[in-house]
Amino acid sequence: MLLTTKKTVLLSHNHKAQDIVKLGLVWENINNLSCPHDYNFHLHTNCSDGQLSPESLVEQALSIGLQGFAITDHHSVKGFYRAKNYLTEKSHLNPNAVLPHLWTGIEITSELNGTNVHILGYGFNPEADILQKYLTGEAPTGKNADAKTVIKILHQAQGLVVLAHPSRYRRSAEELISEAYELGIDGVETYYAYGNPHPWQPSEKQTAMVRKMAKKYNLYTTCGTDTHGNNILVRL
Repeated sequence: MLLTTKKTVLLSHNHKAQDIVKLGLVWENINNLSCPHDYNFHLHTNCSDGQLSPESLVEQALSIGLQGFAITDHHSVKGFYRAKNYLTEKSHLNPNAVLPHLWTGIEITSELNGTNVHILGYGFNPEADILQKYLTGEAPTGKNADAKTVIKILHQAQGLVVLAHPSRYRRSAEELISEAYELGIDGVETYYAYGNPHPWQPSEKQTAMVRKMAKKYNLYTTCGTDTHGNNILVRL
């Protein structure tokens, strides 16, 4: 309890985009109804391979009353900065407006014991020197692509680290989650729609299994649409 209190005090001076204490509290209460209308922690813009501009994405977030979200572009935080600036403008125009909480986010292509996986980072300091090699817009190579290294760097940048869509890879989610846990992962993307349904809803079988693994290892559970198209309520 004392450790948590100290962490809260230390982070209270950081920008809210890096408030991992609040983020952890949100994740502790995520369920199968949280996404996509309340929270969304997996969104892409045209700053990587998405179709939406960051500004258009924010407008959609506002229109549905999203409480919190993160833009997780591949190897880039340009979309985050544009969304942050757009929300700041909205706040200045209407100081009484209720705006969603925006956290820093990124998706990094990595190698986990020979398997290509995607690692999601949240609440990190985007200006951390050690992180800059992952913000080039290109997937890392060599040692920099090793999942152990990616997780370590994101932690050193003061972020939380999540294994994206664990049931989308060529090896079982159980195996990959166990290996990621050994490397210090903080959470798993639990509520995810693997068949791209309309309307969006988390895949029942995969969700149950990933949630069980998260409980086993005491990991955070997150949710996201993995939007690449022009509607943040679905993937494509």
